[in-house]
Amino acid sequence: MKLSYFIVKMPLKVPFKTSFGTNINKVGIVLKLENDGIISYSESVTDENPFYSYEDNDTAIHIIKNYLSELIRDTPEPEEFLKRSKFIKGHNMAKGSVEMLLFDYHARLNNMPLHKYLGKSRGYADVGISIGMDDIGNMIQRIDEGLKLGYKRIKVKIMKGKEEQIIGGIRDVYPDISLSVDANSDFTEKDFELLKKLDRYNLAYIEQPLYNDDLIFHSKLARELSTPICLDESITSPEKAEKAFEIGACKIINIKPGRVSGLYNSLKIAKITRENNGHVWIGGMLETGIGRSYNVAMASNELIDYPGDTSPNSKYFENDIVKNPYKMENGVIKDNTGNGNGVIVDENLLKKYSIGNGDII
Repeated sequence: MKLSYFIVKMPLKVPFKTSFGTNINKVGIVLKLENDGIISYSESVTDENPFYSYEDNDTAIHIIKNYLSELIRDTPEPEEFLKRSKFIKGHNMAKGSVEMLLFDYHARLNNMPLHKYLGKSRGYADVGISIGMDDIGNMIQRIDEGLKLGYKRIKVKIMKGKEEQIIGGIRDVYPDISLSVDANSDFTEKDFELLKKLDRYNLAYIEQPLYNDDLIFHSKLARELSTPICLDESITSPEKAEKAFEIGACKIINIKPGRVSGLYNSLKIAKITRENNGHVWIGGMLETGIGRSYNVAMASNELIDYPGDTSPNSKYFENDIVKNPYKMENGVIKDNTGNGNGVIVDENLLKKYSIGNGDII
């Protein structure tokens, strides 16, 4: 077996601004596993900065090199890997990158596309678009372009102090579109009255308005809003999803597979959500075509009932590191047909964008 990593730096076509910063490049980690003639790739959703999560690229490399790599020398099934790695507290993104690598490996070993290996696949994913903060005119232009391309849901980033300026400006132009907003934890329990004003805008949901690890205050806020709450950062495990529904903290969950240790837990969270009459969709973290393949495979599962953030590769990158980037038609992305995640990695571009690499095993 050989396990190696690449740190890639890829320029984004458009800067992506959220409440905690602006990305102009995607700086991420690609893992490569070679074993018994099978080559698999996965991607860590960590960033160079610990702003979305306490994890970053440096911590992920540290955990993978010094702890997780020793647990996969016999290429265990993903569920077995998660059991073995329980002694490591947290570090879901590092775990998720390795777990998804194993999912791809075993799907290829069984000569199956990943989306079918996960079970109950529709063969396609319904797609929405996520638009970062910008001048309102530019945001409206991107919404217009998204609607013309057939995206099935429009989501925009907001931050405290600009929420009504952004949402009001959009509703002035598009009063009837399905619109949701993502606050990325920018509000606090002192802002309930401010958030209640957003009910007037007929939003599909407000995503993660409060603290990134909170359930209690979201539960209290949910009782005062008519707009449904969607939780993202707060849901880091199936157990957290169970608790969220138990106390009424949300009606919708955004699953980011890398945030919950991979696809096995993603499937469990999706099942919990549907059993509690909630709605669920698959989010993204500006992944390359490698990481995107896992999101599309998961978003194709029949448990997923809302359009997600998995836009085609061309929305983010001029040149992705895969030779068969996803394309969208009428708000739908079809799954790859090859075994595993089905991506064909462009080794030349992978090396071109690499700013660091090394062997782990």
